[in-house]
Amino acid sequence: MAETSAETVRNTVVEAALGKLDLDTKTRLLAGQDMWSLPALPEIGLRSLVMSDGPIGVRGVRWTADDPSVAIPSPTALAATWDPELARRAGRLLAQEARRKGVHVVLAPTVNLHRTPLGGRHFEAYSEDPYLTGAIGTGYVQGVQDGGVGTTVKHFVANDAETDRFTVDNRIAPRPLRELYLAPFEAIVKNARPWGIMTAYNEVNGVTMTEHHELVNEVLRGEWGFDGCNVSDWVAARSTTGDIRGGLDVAMPGPETVYGPALAAAVRSGEVEESLVDAAVRNVLRLAARVGALEGAPPAVTEPPAALDGDALAREIARRGFVLVRNENGALPLAAGTTVALSGAAARDARILGGGSAQVFPDHLVSPLDGLTAALPDGALTFTVGADPSEELTPAGSVSAGFTLRARCRDAEGRLLGEGSLPNGQVQWIGDDLPEGVTHETLASIEVVGTFTPRESGEHAFGTRGLGAFTLTVAGTTVFEGVQAMSAGTDPFEAFFGSPVERAKVALTAGETVEVSLLHTLDREFAAPLPAVMFSFVHLGPRRDPDELITEAVEAARAADTAVVVVATTERVESEGFDRTDLALPGRQDDLVRAVAAANPNTVVVVNAGSPVELPWREDVAAVLLSWFPGQEGGAALADVLTGAEEPGGRLPTTWPAALADVPVTEVTPTDGKLHYTEGVFIGYRAWDRAAAVPAYPFGHGLGYTTWSYDSLVADPDTATVRLTNTGDRPGRETVQIYLAPVDDTVERPARWLAGFVNVEAAPGETVEAVVALPRRAFEIWDEEKHDWTLVGGAYEVVGAHSLADARLTATLEI
Repeated sequence: MAETSAETVRNTVVEAALGKLDLDTKTRLLAGQDMWSLPALPEIGLRSLVMSDGPIGVRGVRWTADDPSVAIPSPTALAATWDPELARRAGRLLAQEARRKGVHVVLAPTVNLHRTPLGGRHFEAYSEDPYLTGAIGTGYVQGVQDGGVGTTVKHFVANDAETDRFTVDNRIAPRPLRELYLAPFEAIVKNARPWGIMTAYNEVNGVTMTEHHELVNEVLRGEWGFDGCNVSDWVAARSTTGDIRGGLDVAMPGPETVYGPALAAAVRSGEVEESLVDAAVRNVLRLAARVGALEGAPPAVTEPPAALDGDALAREIARRGFVLVRNENGALPLAAGTTVALSGAAARDARILGGGSAQVFPDHLVSPLDGLTAALPDGALTFTVGADPSEELTPAGSVSAGFTLRARCRDAEGRLLGEGSLPNGQVQWIGDDLPEGVTHETLASIEVVGTFTPRESGEHAFGTRGLGAFTLTVAGTTVFEGVQAMSAGTDPFEAFFGSPVERAKVALTAGETVEVSLLHTLDREFAAPLPAVMFSFVHLGPRRDPDELITEAVEAARAADTAVVVVATTERVESEGFDRTDLALPGRQDDLVRAVAAANPNTVVVVNAGSPVELPWREDVAAVLLSWFPGQEGGAALADVLTGAEEPGGRLPTTWPAALADVPVTEVTPTDGKLHYTEGVFIGYRAWDRAAAVPAYPFGHGLGYTTWSYDSLVADPDTATVRLTNTGDRPGRETVQIYLAPVDDTVERPARWLAGFVNVEAAPGETVEAVVALPRRAFEIWDEEKHDWTLVGGAYEVVGAHSLADARLTATLEI
């Protein structure tokens, strides 16, 4: 690609800056100075480069709600829109958020594949299909970089499950590696030119990814032309010489890494050539120049795009990603004047995002109850809890409302060092993310203090999560004082990922405010692997008889025109750090749906989950709407769709199974440290086709509020053109999907695969034309003998489809 004049100037400035640095300074630049940033080098005009987690929002460098973040829907929801331009707008919004928070690089997007629905981080990835993943990821990266902010496309490569993710060796043959797992990265590198990439914890074919010379230096940089910065996943860099030779530019986080003084020593001893260090520094300086952090170098973006309304865009993405998978007898949209019985604890306490590093703290969130209350006339809506997905204590204020909390930090003598607000009862301070005036060296105790105003009378459970000494006080009474010891073999990160422990039950009255306090005294014995403070003050509201809750919901449903039940997963079901063992909804939620559906034939179920769950009652209800993790405006978007103000726009980016037993690929647990991808190129719908198995809902499926006739299909080797007509009575949007199916295949391939797609809009009765590009790669396979892409000639059926299982038109094409 020809270099622009601005790039020429940037590269000149980069080379001049590089020439002024001595070896120790260069190696220091390649190591994080703290949890989220690289050191500034004033002598060359380099400011500190700041990074932040950001798939669905930009948290910034502190675990606090004082500087809230817009929270858009989960990546799977974004992929369900099948709209790269909408993904680009989402990226621009996150760049706007990053600039506001002083962040130069957003640690996103995640473009690993949905190899199996058991993957714990499934919600943070886009799709089971590499083409769709690459298209959405391209739009996202373009959007963030339109705003002058860098991205790190992650996790390169094959970080497709969480079990033993730090050490697992994923054994993948060259063909599936190229055709599936590398394909989204390749598409994004070629189409969006990302400024960064993140190498994963895992090994691929015996080599850890931060040291993988072949995949990083030869494929990513050599074949694809990537010229950005390669950042390690946090604490993934393990070998000074292996990492620098493997093409790793930056080892995060700091201050202790395998680079810095260790790398300088390796150069001086002759183990590492200084030219490798120079190449890495050049990549870091180029990134700094692009984001405007290197003096004298013109930034890639001098004028950011027009400001976006974050709330409005979050709401649009949510409704455009909602997938209506069932709608019998026109159950949706709701007719004017309909009375609604809403049930499900998740309708009141919505789960808007997944667990782990993707977490952000919006300044508000709209639950389904909030959204429908605002949209429906007074008296048209009732709410009952019905069933609660969680019987476990959760951080105070994360699910249960009514808490206002702060953290007070003291030294060993009891002197107050500083204090800060908390978004909820979870304290997660890693690295320098501490309240002002507080350091890890001086910090001896943290007291979570505040008030709690219950919304329900009864016995409230309080407890702790974490290791060490705790003193818990509620309403002026100390209800627990003791130590949670570390059992043999306990992972120190149990403080974050471990189970909460109930310490006391306290009878409280709805509306009467009480003071609460949890004092945690630090013990170095329980120190985390990083400089960190991690523990939680947890709570669970009064428990009622589950059968009574269901009975209340049934009575309300029987008295209403329509029943809407919201079911959900919990953070203990879907989160970074562990994989799932089943696809069942937690608690008594299935029982609730069955009982309500038996009482009211017009039952609509909203599924608030980031990835597939079993829906054993799906044929017994009138409608099923998948809302994913819908972000801060999810409830408002839900009201838009249920009332018909807007059409649900989503199509499934992943196959939705009826039962785990039917899923073709489920292995996530390594054997002797290795996980063999024995399924080869057959994952997702490719595997379902091969097994001749029928899922609950196929890839690409999704209903709208109008109907479409596909009138004609014309195909040549470069494009497929579909004419279609909106035959319904309202405007609508259709995602036209093009699949290729070889007629008499000469090689082992899936029965069909997605080759392209496009969205069209039309008024009632209007005919529109959808032109879908057919990339050459869609007709190619990776030839393991030639070590290259090979075109497979012959006859192909070009299928114009509403979904994988709903083919509308077919044309035969000879290649």
